[in-house]
Amino acid sequence: MKIEGKRVVVTGAASGIGRALAHAFNDKGASQVVCADLNFEEAQNTADSIKGLAIKCNVGDEHEIHSLVKESTDWMERIDIFCSNAGIMGEVGLLETSSEKWQSIWEINVMAHVYAAKAVLPQMLERGEGYLMNTASAAGLLTTLGAAPYTVTKSAAVSFAEWVKITYGEKGIGVSCLCPQAVRTAMTAGGAGVAGVDGMLEPEKVAADVLQAIEDEVFLVTPHEEVLEYVKRKGNDRDRWIEGMQRLQKQFEEFLTPPKGN
Repeated sequence: MKIEGKRVVVTGAASGIGRALAHAFNDKGASQVVCADLNFEEAQNTADSIKGLAIKCNVGDEHEIHSLVKESTDWMERIDIFCSNAGIMGEVGLLETSSEKWQSIWEINVMAHVYAAKAVLPQMLERGEGYLMNTASAAGLLTTLGAAPYTVTKSAAVSFAEWVKITYGEKGIGVSCLCPQAVRTAMTAGGAGVAGVDGMLEPEKVAADVLQAIEDEVFLVTPHEEVLEYVKRKGNDRDRWIEGMQRLQKQFEEFLTPPKGN
């Protein structure tokens, strides 16, 4: 799908990848860009910089997603590309993570994509054309050490994007799924841990890869090229891959354990 002249919605546009996407779409010739985020002040700053529209939205709330789609459609007349980009790391671990925290990250990292698809697909299917870009993570293809909720929700996000592509791809709906490792955002401000093993990418590089994937209609977007090799190894021998991850987990635990005093 050509970007020029398209009307775009980006969630999580207050900072990081979302802000970079909004700027990238504008620079590429998108006619209008809606910048949505729960942090309205920073979303407004992004919108002001590209003459777009800022909308406050909690993506984990289905009603607010429907309102976002309606308000965006009223302003732009239609939505050509919807980037469901917002996400959170949430709580780490498993035994110490409450059911309420699990539900919170599930709503933002998974259900936000579901709500967006349900809200925007009808108008796209009616026209026979549209594009969904869902941000997941390399964690959704592999795993994230120490963070069960993040790993599980990002895996579900990848699966949902695949399902949408399989189901609606022959009906004019393009789908891309973004799966980076460490990106220099607020989420990695305190360090990326094991996710940073292949380097920290700037949001602008990731956004450029996303736009290229949309123009080429490529499903899987992996800005860190190493991820595809890891996925192959995982698929070829799952047990061997798990053993390797267990060794990495042990190193991770040793790194986090403070040295004992004399």
